[in-house]
Amino acid sequence: MLEALFLGLVQGLTEFIPVSSSAHLRIVGEFLPNASDPGAAFTAISQIGTELAVLLYFRKDIARIIRAWVTRDGSPEARLGTLIIIGSLPIAILGYLGQDYITNHFRSLWVVAISLILFGLILGYADHIGKREKSLESLNAKDGLAYGFAQSLALIPGVSRSGATIALGRFLGYKREAALRYSFLLAIPAVFGSGFYELKAAISDSTVSVYSMPEILAATVIAFIVGYSVIAWLMKFITTKNFTPFVIYRVVLGTALLVALATGALSAQ
Repeated sequence: MLEALFLGLVQGLTEFIPVSSSAHLRIVGEFLPNASDPGAAFTAISQIGTELAVLLYFRKDIARIIRAWVTRDGSPEARLGTLIIIGSLPIAILGYLGQDYITNHFRSLWVVAISLILFGLILGYADHIGKREKSLESLNAKDGLAYGFAQSLALIPGVSRSGATIALGRFLGYKREAALRYSFLLAIPAVFGSGFYELKAAISDSTVSVYSMPEILAATVIAFIVGYSVIAWLMKFITTKNFTPFVIYRVVLGTALLVALATGALSAQ
């Protein structure tokens, strides 16, 4: 239970900042007494907690989007609702079709380390050259779909859902706050879809995770509480700061992980 609670804390701290929560759960699991990968099921289910934090924090925005989309009033919020649906299709399709491959091959620590470094550098470059001119009102179907494909890269631990979508948004010229806000909203259907899918599997088959269902649910609650605080902090942080600290952190962590793997201090699988 203590391990699960600690992993829930890690999930809450890392889900929204662009450092990859799935990579951190994968890495931290190696250093806990249980010394094993928490598993894709644990990651997906605990992310339900952080997405509940998104629902709570952006509840007014989400209510406006749903109301506008249902009434088809032609407002930017109605269009945003449609674009969230369109942007959710790539990760839903790729995640479903590639589930076995993702679970069995993408969770190697070599993949995690390389992804941390590579996509950290991409994020830093995108944030550096990206213009600051577009708001979410400028979002169109082409950009919405591009965001969706960027989000699907998060199926690889180490990429980071927020990191990939923010980088894409900055490449497209969206303001930091706009890119981050859309990243949060776009993640809602995908995370809840995968989370409840894995939850159903975990209830019917206890072997899908090294942790029991009560332990996973406890971790999910911790992820919700911590995640809400992180959202509030991050939305204020990006108003005056860039993503450079996260880029440096990713490169340092990825490099340290490569060294540990190369010297045999850690096993890749």
